[in-house]
Amino acid sequence: MKTRTLAGVAIAFAIGATSATAAEIRLAEQFSMGYLQFNVMKRDRLIEKYAAQRGLKDFTVSWQRFNGPSAMNEALLSNSTDIVSGGVPGLITLWDKTQGTSFEVKGICALSSQPFLLNTSNPAIKSIRDFSERDRIAVPSVKVSVQAVVLQMAAAAAFGEENFGKLDSLTVSMSPPDATIALLTGSGNINTVFSVPPFQFQQLEQPNIHTVLSSFDVLGPHTFTVAWTSARFRKDNPELYGAFLDAMKEATAVVTADPARTAQAWIDASKSRLPLEMVTKVVSGNDVKWTMTPAATMKFATFMHKVGSIKHRPASWKDLFFPDIAEMDGS
Repeated sequence: MKTRTLAGVAIAFAIGATSATAAEIRLAEQFSMGYLQFNVMKRDRLIEKYAAQRGLKDFTVSWQRFNGPSAMNEALLSNSTDIVSGGVPGLITLWDKTQGTSFEVKGICALSSQPFLLNTSNPAIKSIRDFSERDRIAVPSVKVSVQAVVLQMAAAAAFGEENFGKLDSLTVSMSPPDATIALLTGSGNINTVFSVPPFQFQQLEQPNIHTVLSSFDVLGPHTFTVAWTSARFRKDNPELYGAFLDAMKEATAVVTADPARTAQAWIDASKSRLPLEMVTKVVSGNDVKWTMTPAATMKFATFMHKVGSIKHRPASWKDLFFPDIAEMDGS
């Protein structure tokens, strides 16, 4: 979404909209396995549990799903949702846009650290230097999704910082499920997908598809998914916000301790036909860590500021998040 569109929505919200009722919390997620804590929270009614412990009796918890950070951020700014989740660049983009406004947005916590893969069916592509104008790369949202930004970071490393956007013209916005279908069937001229788990592993089951790049190749271990909200929601709903944090702590422990049951929760919630064994392996993968501690968020912010994607550069990862997790060993 264009900068002026986000800014316009923020201004309109500041002068005309009202916050959600104090007894309502609406949560948004995207298409991937980066939000397993949300599945556990929903299944076990953890927000309801901790809200009740805090004395709340009359409240509503509802769940939404979006494709890509642009749609979620617009929903947050237009007061159509309260807590959203996605890749780090989505948080940084809105943090930057809302600096100095009455609707400041910050992160709540991380959800996971895990790599996502750039997979292709083109046998001629061995590295990102091999892409041509004939190739098309599907990402959840062009330019702003975590996949799109990592692709820019990889391009800057390969072609020089001034050419960070060299591959942007090849990218197409597409949900991970639809992108996987396009890649597997060869439809829509899509021959490459910068994907998410578990879809990236489903793609690699086909012998004609191989991995060109892992996000860990570009950044090292990094946060994959985070949750964020507005300072206004946090201020107006302290008990619901606290209940969400408590629920997140328990859900994170559950995901780590019981990957098989967590995998089943994701299958049920997403109505996936993927086998339980495969999904469980994704949940408990060697490079997967379910954690509330942010990692490498400043690498994203520094790059985005350097190339002009954001105007403000945070001095620390703590600038991007509310102080509730300030004691964590983040980066």
